[in-house]
Amino acid sequence: MSLYGKLMQRQDQGRPVRVALIGAGKFGSMYLAQVPRTPGVHVVAIADLDPDAARANLARVGWEAERISATSMQQALDHGGTWITENWEALIHEDAIDILVECTGNPIAAVRHILAAIEAGKHVVNVTVEADAFCGPILARRAADAGVVYSLAFGDQPALICDLVDWARTCGFPVVAAGRGHKWLPHFSQSTPETVWGHYGLTPEQAQRGGLNPKMFNSFLDGSKPAIESAAVANATGLRVPSDGLRYPPAGIKDIPFISRPGAEGGALEAKGMVEVVSSLETDGRVIDDDIRMGVWVTVEGETDYIRHCFEEYNVHTDPSGRYFTLYKRWHLIGLEVGMSVASVALRGEATGAATCWNADVVATAKRDLHPGDTLDGEGGYTVWGKLLPAQRSLELGALPLGLAHGIKVVRPVKQGATLCWDDVAVDTTTMAYAVRRDMESAFSCV
Repeated sequence: MSLYGKLMQRQDQGRPVRVALIGAGKFGSMYLAQVPRTPGVHVVAIADLDPDAARANLARVGWEAERISATSMQQALDHGGTWITENWEALIHEDAIDILVECTGNPIAAVRHILAAIEAGKHVVNVTVEADAFCGPILARRAADAGVVYSLAFGDQPALICDLVDWARTCGFPVVAAGRGHKWLPHFSQSTPETVWGHYGLTPEQAQRGGLNPKMFNSFLDGSKPAIESAAVANATGLRVPSDGLRYPPAGIKDIPFISRPGAEGGALEAKGMVEVVSSLETDGRVIDDDIRMGVWVTVEGETDYIRHCFEEYNVHTDPSGRYFTLYKRWHLIGLEVGMSVASVALRGEATGAATCWNADVVATAKRDLHPGDTLDGEGGYTVWGKLLPAQRSLELGALPLGLAHGIKVVRPVKQGATLCWDDVAVDTTTMAYAVRRDMESAFSCV
């Protein structure tokens, strides 16, 4: 039965999938905008540090006041409404909740929420991919040990890439490369919240009018978010990562089969079986027509003459050899698509992407010369950006993961462009996120 059919069945039986959500910001609000139109799903409760802001967001996406009038979890369960609270732990420990959607965007808080949900026997859809990038493999392992499902969020690009990779492998195609698009030039890695709007083509006044968060937008621009998402994909699919970071080859959609080949065959890949990100800008800054900046793609190989003849007969666009073909989605709808994960996890027990290994890490890299006493401000800020590296190399360097590079002091000088190491900072060793990360290094290390 289709997922939609299963949802209709649950609605007809009066047994909706009961969802709790932590974080009703932009991503969470996009998911909530679709819930009233989704059969068989009941968002029982929403936890947010600012309940009034959560209510305002719900009004913005079209929720009626009566829908959020519940004054307790029990009232929401009994009458079909939604309870809004600051108390995320109340959501975790309610037996009636089937699945938690973690939408805070705060990796340290997200780890705490996810582990508590797993311990309480709840499935988890993790929107906070930053947490997955630095400890997703151990989160997935702990969920499996507890008999629940941990999943990346459909609509976000990592889960969509995982879906394309799964399609390819299920059809018998070797995956040569997979990834997403991005607007990229090398100097963007030094971008700060003060310079981000110029690179985006907006004035500060336009950004302020739109209520846009400069640090969040800068985390995309400076390469941190593409690295984070590529790490999640590599760890979920087993694909490898470039030895010295993403290469960002420029290409339009028609050129992806050309550049997503190994270098020995005229492409831009270090080897077959890699994650990569395609830039929507030429190296001189010119905008590429027909770009895939907001989309995802997978390149597969036709291994036999017969398969390559089929490509030709059905007018498939390939590289000049006829060997490599790219399937793509040009757009992603972000939080509007999270319902696919909720249904897949709750009704089929299947994740829409989850770590199976530790192939990739995102390491904190200095945006400028850093000095003892400087405070790191995490992804998208003024001090560090995230670089994708093989996990083994990260371990050998003793690299500081980007997810923990926030609010901690530098204790040794670090040159611009250098990888920060554990010994360069006074890391907070009391957080659950730190403990989980160290557990993962021990569990997955092959040093």
